[in-house]
Amino acid sequence: MKKYSEPYLIEFSKIGNSSVGYISVAEAQKSVPFEIKRVFWTYFTPEELTRGHHAHYNTEQILIAVAGRIIVHTELPDGRKNAYTLEKPNIGIYLPPHCWHYMEYSHTAVQLVLASAVYDEKDYIRDYNKYKEVYL
Repeated sequence: MKKYSEPYLIEFSKIGNSSVGYISVAEAQKSVPFEIKRVFWTYFTPEELTRGHHAHYNTEQILIAVAGRIIVHTELPDGRKNAYTLEKPNIGIYLPPHCWHYMEYSHTAVQLVLASAVYDEKDYIRDYNKYKEVYL
């Protein structure tokens, strides 16, 4: 499976119609470019709060706003910054390792995260100044 070095949007399949509803599918090594080893979700995040503010040494992730709106801010090791708005449950963003990111949420947002690794605190860079020292 190809490894990616920058964030990109993924459109997952959207099967169904408005009279019966929809289903979207994420499959490891197909629509998800890694083996999924951890799944978690966040919800009821106060709108005045941002979450994230970290990068990973090794973990790849896909973030999906299954409800509400999430704005994902990214910074790559070469200094490029971008912002992505997630507000459709069949659209996600791929975050590669070494990508600093933080998120802003609508109060109704439910964020689903697919990760390539189980939780390991040693994989996190939580201090932005350290991130800049390591990568920029």
